[in-house]
Amino acid sequence: MSGRLEAAQRYAAHGWPVFPCAPGGKVPVTRRGFLDASTDPERIAAWWKSGPDRNVAIATGAPGPDVVDVDQHGEAGSGFAAWNRARRAGLVTGPRAIVRTPGGGMHAYFAGTDQRSGKLTGQHLDFRARGGYIIAPPSAVAGRRYEVVQHQPSDARVDFSAIRSLLEPQRDLSRQAQPGRAGERPRDSRHLAAWVAALPEGNRNDGLFWAASRAAEAGDTAALEAIGRAAQAAGLDEREVTRTIWSAQRGAARPFEREREAG
Repeated sequence: MSGRLEAAQRYAAHGWPVFPCAPGGKVPVTRRGFLDASTDPERIAAWWKSGPDRNVAIATGAPGPDVVDVDQHGEAGSGFAAWNRARRAGLVTGPRAIVRTPGGGMHAYFAGTDQRSGKLTGQHLDFRARGGYIIAPPSAVAGRRYEVVQHQPSDARVDFSAIRSLLEPQRDLSRQAQPGRAGERPRDSRHLAAWVAALPEGNRNDGLFWAASRAAEAGDTAALEAIGRAAQAAGLDEREVTRTIWSAQRGAARPFEREREAG
């Protein structure tokens, strides 16, 4: 058994759904990314039998963990000052694990909840919960591995809204004035592009596929074009955007086939 398959099976045995990402990267290998995450040992074995060097990704949010992602961007900025401020305030105590990331940042693992993923760009902090995923040890990006530096039994949870209120109180007030703006899925194709543009890293591929599928089902080609532009502006690669939109269009044209797959 490869080291990555063994790790994936270990996470799954703990109840954390996993799925494979491309070797050396963060792009999901499966079509639906974290939506395909599984704890089934046979399915997991088949994924890594096809690619033993695939990175291991964990779908965050219950039943998976919630993870605070502390970025380290060198001169462009570091999230450690914000993390330490939240720690002094007692908002990020007792994590189950601390993982050093390839870029010099860290992932702090907490018990999973139903909170949505979020991002504090100015503080260089990401929160990976419902609707997100993280790359986990012993995976590697650009030749550098994710490494566990601390591990302890813990059921500690983290409240990201409290962290946001502490670090960016003015932004928090603005979000309260416009409830649901960042997280709720739009009800019609007119607002899909704006929703895609606001997606945090870790949610963008799957959010793009969902939005493109809705526009394709509605036959709204103008919305599809706007969604594609928004996805690129959010940071997705042009080829990935084109491939995802094409996949969504193909799926929208085969609704009965999708129903058979779901059954």
